[in-house]
Amino acid sequence: MKIYLILASFIFVQFSIAQEVSTATSPNIWSLEDCINYALENNIVVKDAALNRNIAEVDYSKAKSSRLPDLYGSASQTFSNGNTIDPITSDFVTDQIYSTNASLNSSMTLFQGNQINNQIEQNKLLLHQSAFLEEETKNDIIVNILENYLQILFAKEGITIAKSNLIASEKELETAKARLDAGSIALSDYTEAQSQAATNKYAVITAKNTYQQYIITLKQLLELDPTQNIEIQTLSNDTDYVYLELDRLNIYNKALGILPEVSASKIGVEISEKELNIAKGDYLPTLSLTGSIGSGYTSINDNTFSNQFDVNFNQRIGLSLSIPIFNRKQTKAAVKTATINIEKAEIQKQSTEKEVYKKVETAYQNAVSAQEQVIATKASKIAAEESYKLAQKKYELGDLSTTDLVISQNTYTNAQENYLQAKYLNILYHQLLQFYQGNDIKL
Repeated sequence: MKIYLILASFIFVQFSIAQEVSTATSPNIWSLEDCINYALENNIVVKDAALNRNIAEVDYSKAKSSRLPDLYGSASQTFSNGNTIDPITSDFVTDQIYSTNASLNSSMTLFQGNQINNQIEQNKLLLHQSAFLEEETKNDIIVNILENYLQILFAKEGITIAKSNLIASEKELETAKARLDAGSIALSDYTEAQSQAATNKYAVITAKNTYQQYIITLKQLLELDPTQNIEIQTLSNDTDYVYLELDRLNIYNKALGILPEVSASKIGVEISEKELNIAKGDYLPTLSLTGSIGSGYTSINDNTFSNQFDVNFNQRIGLSLSIPIFNRKQTKAAVKTATINIEKAEIQKQSTEKEVYKKVETAYQNAVSAQEQVIATKASKIAAEESYKLAQKKYELGDLSTTDLVISQNTYTNAQENYLQAKYLNILYHQLLQFYQGNDIKL
């Protein structure tokens, strides 16, 4: 009895493991929101941008610490022989001397042409800019995910169309075979039906390959394992986003105030201006405060080591002033370079704003065009479908040649594909326009 229980338990465990493996390898259903959230957490480009921001934080912290004094400790052990100066007493002696010195030294910059403050402010601006650049990177990933997601949906529907055409052409091939055997059609008509069936089979293979290529791209964006199976969620609604009222100027103005690349370019101008102030600081003097404490021991003194260190303990404090007089025009060149960089930053800012306008204008024009294309291609698809159904009936009755049937099927296929393309382009550009206004992307 125990043996049967053990065998039953073993079989149950094996079945449970098999179920877990099957569940682990089954495709996951990914919504657009799932893809975006996962990519923002795991995409290596986003991670690299976050690391750049972390570096900017370290640089900012380091710049703030430059206001603080430094502190260094030093110690030395020296052996001298012959005529020499005792490093402790400064007496001239002719003897073998063992000496020990130890000290703590500190310095602090009191004034440096306001360069320290400007450097701190510049690093703070660089930190803000790195945060905007990180957001820009995230936005690029979101847009790439959106485009790829819609391409997958488009390819998936393309597979459905291709399979439907293949099924229809195979039925038509059977009909053509029967009619050929009955002697009602010529061999050329039958071979044309064969060719159409083979072409549609090839179209199914191509559509599946296109779908898999888009899946590979999505996996790379998500940083998923290449062997992981994924499936994306289809659209919950079938809206075509037609008759939408769009104000491109309003969208553009919102985009200028929202998109991080615009903010980053504006900060770039301020960074260059701070660089100019830093360069001008080299014209001004530098005032530093220095101080040290130390003590020492020498072998020519009869006192003990600890007594000598106590007696020789010394303190020093001083001010150091450095006045620039001539440095081979290095400061002048740095000021000119910084001035030029301000102009370049202004140009970069204008270029960024132009690029934003181009993106908004392109998306707007494509959205308007896609709205009209959806209406036109939908009507064309309906008409082509009716025409194809009528052609099938005529073909079954023998009132239509294979060539005319193939032409009708191809026309219907093209109409379906044109409608799908217009549909998903319309969705894409509508979502982009919403995104440029700071709205979330939702399908």
